[in-house]
Amino acid sequence: MRTELDQLRAAGYTFENSFDVINMFETKIAKYTGAPMAVVVDSCTHAIELCLRYHTKNTKVKLTCPKHTYLSVPMTLHNLNLNFDWTDENWIGHYKLGDTSIYDSAVRFTSGMYLKSTDMCLSFQYQKQLKIGRGGAILTDNTDLY
Repeated sequence: MRTELDQLRAAGYTFENSFDVINMFETKIAKYTGAPMAVVVDSCTHAIELCLRYHTKNTKVKLTCPKHTYLSVPMTLHNLNLNFDWTDENWIGHYKLGDTSIYDSAVRFTSGMYLKSTDMCLSFQYQKQLKIGRGGAILTDNTDLY
């Protein structure tokens, strides 16, 4: 039996149903990072995929991907049939996917990290900064994407 909801109640949080907890989590992530909005998802890869689907549905974009990144990023580009060029950039913490507003920020989760007018994709995998096992988020100020 999972006890997380009981632990939250014991810590003083009140909520009607478990979906309220998701909203609380998103609000806390947004406040911590300085983003106007946060959407939690099951992984950073899926955060990137959702952003790519949004940004490429009506517009042609030039996509790039660093040669040294996680395999899931170029595989997502490939699976979505999106053409991209490799780059040799030496990135730290995050990098931008071509001329989109999408940032792969899987290895960065810091206070005030949000960059205005971007869609930053986070990872909460157990080896990352927020070690909850699985999950991710999109930080954005784009109400349509949200």
